[in-house]
Amino acid sequence: MWRQVSAALALFGAFLSSALAQQQPQRSECLAMANAAPRATPVAFRQAAGPAEVEITYAGHSTYFIDTPGGLRIATDYSGAYQVGRLPDVVTMNRAHSTHYSLFPDKRIPHVLHGWGDDGKPAIVSDRIGDTFIRNVTTDIRRYFGDDAGTDMIRDGNSIFIFEVAGLCIGHLGHLHHKLDDSHFAQIGRLDIVMVPIDGTYTMSLNGISEITKRLRASVVLPMHRFATPLDDFMDRIGQQFEIDRRMERSFRMSRDALPSKPTVIILDGV
Repeated sequence: MWRQVSAALALFGAFLSSALAQQQPQRSECLAMANAAPRATPVAFRQAAGPAEVEITYAGHSTYFIDTPGGLRIATDYSGAYQVGRLPDVVTMNRAHSTHYSLFPDKRIPHVLHGWGDDGKPAIVSDRIGDTFIRNVTTDIRRYFGDDAGTDMIRDGNSIFIFEVAGLCIGHLGHLHHKLDDSHFAQIGRLDIVMVPIDGTYTMSLNGISEITKRLRASVVLPMHRFATPLDDFMDRIGQQFEIDRRMERSFRMSRDALPSKPTVIILDGV
């Protein structure tokens, strides 16, 4: 009798522990690393470091594909217009205009993450999908229609997305429309690779995005929205502390151990 009761209690305890664990918010290693003392590296990062690599492909405009060591494929600012290889498993979207999202994505894509919320509420993304932890930091967005177009801002209308995989912190700034304050940088935490819009017109000024790029201090900078701004103008503004690496390929592979010692802007083939 008592053995049966003990077994039942043990089973209930295991079930309760599992349920509580699922309710706990996911832990960001990128934030933990940013808040740690200098040279301190969380255990999870040390375990993930090594040969594990991500492959990043520039599809066009502000869409990058991220292929993870676990076989997950992620596409940023996905509208369906820029497709390289197989369909992604995860897509993130921003609603600045139709080149950054689709309300009717391919139904075979299992995970569609919007950078905006419903009923005026901010989007909250904190998901472990495969080998990747994905989270967001909301930003405001300009209105494009109506009498107040271009001046009035929609609070929390867009998102910066951050992908934590293979010991790397990868950020996509999205269709950013304003400077970031200290609270934004605190929420972003550490970035090893950052995707930055450099058009200087439809998003924000070139001076503004250059200041953000310098403050983020990512090891790798990947420009997007490259249709309006000569790359030399962007490089002049971010300063000589950044190297430039122009490539004929549209893809590259990166591990945490292979990050460049000097911040580097990598220009991939594409539009």
